[in-house]
Amino acid sequence: MNKNFIGAAFYWLLVFALPAVTSVALPQDSDASPIAQAEQSEGGAIARRLGKIKTITATTITLAPDSGSDIDVMVGTTTRTERIAPGETNPKNATPMQLQDLQVGDLIRVRGRASDDGKSIIASSIIALKASDVELRHQQDLQDWHKRGVDGLASAVDPAAGAITISVRGKNVVIHTSGGTAIRRYAPDSVKFDDAKPSTLAAVHPGDQVRARGDRSADGSDLKAEEIVTGTFRNIAGTVNSVDASLSTVSVRDLLSKKTVTVKITQDSQLRQLPPEIAQRFAARLKRTATGLPGAAAASDSSASTQAPRPAGGAGAAGQGEGSGARRSGGAPDFQQLLNRLPAISVNDLHKGDAVIVLSTEGNAGVGTTITLLTGVEPILQAAPNASGASILTPWSLSAPSGDSGGP
Repeated sequence: MNKNFIGAAFYWLLVFALPAVTSVALPQDSDASPIAQAEQSEGGAIARRLGKIKTITATTITLAPDSGSDIDVMVGTTTRTERIAPGETNPKNATPMQLQDLQVGDLIRVRGRASDDGKSIIASSIIALKASDVELRHQQDLQDWHKRGVDGLASAVDPAAGAITISVRGKNVVIHTSGGTAIRRYAPDSVKFDDAKPSTLAAVHPGDQVRARGDRSADGSDLKAEEIVTGTFRNIAGTVNSVDASLSTVSVRDLLSKKTVTVKITQDSQLRQLPPEIAQRFAARLKRTATGLPGAAAASDSSASTQAPRPAGGAGAAGQGEGSGARRSGGAPDFQQLLNRLPAISVNDLHKGDAVIVLSTEGNAGVGTTITLLTGVEPILQAAPNASGASILTPWSLSAPSGDSGGP
């Protein structure tokens, strides 16, 4: 099987599989803040608790922290309640809000006096990050990643020059960084943006997935990045060798390396079954593109698209009526929407000999975490074994500097 074909197919999945998440956090008061000084004057130890509101009444909030047991927060007329905007780090910029405006799902940071058993706290102050504000910020970020974003595979990295060159449909796009560019890298065994850590260009290597947003040049060949997210991911195409449902692991015989690779399945993994008719249609398009049949390039080229409604992926290849999923406003389909509508399967539905395409994290100790596992892909893997990389990248490389882009 052609290695370029496999790599392009995985890139197609990767662009659409990575989650788009806005990371937010609540600021922390210093002990010299007016709130802290007021609390200290009351006497007693000052306690801080952070979590989401699970239930709420006029006098009590049940707080669900990230770990540990729920905490009862006692509130009253003297409790100072403030609202902070997503991304704001200075608590002085919080604005007063009414206690009754808090809702289930809001993230709050509570200060006050804790009970001896630590199961409750009498709140003197609450800073809230409203769930509705987070969602609004998230949607704004998604739109901005679409308008000003680009993604692709790194082909060259020059830390000294502060530049990354990515390959997008066989074209080079140079991403320029500055001292103000935020650079993050996905953890080796996680695809959650909240787990991405601050990083540097030196950590990026050719072949890594790169997503960036910023101001692009008129011809789309350069981008001045405000934010970059990178990661190393594994691409596996082959047949299932064994399944261990008790450990939620799957061993796959990789067609390229001829080695057996083990991946684990988590609750965040996306397992889907590609119906035969859709697989055949994708395979037919690949064959037309690979053989250069008339109309193939026109049908698959979406480089003229300048609009994209969501940053979960980029421009696609298949047209409407070919199982391509929802079509973008610029004419390109959204494969992530197709994936979301495909029949979901579980580990128990996988059997030895099943043909699969797997996108996973780099992982630790040789075992990665599955991002997306797609079955029913036999026609796709057999469609263009002798196709050149160039002919495959046109319909399958789903990100272009014309505006077809993705967010983290």
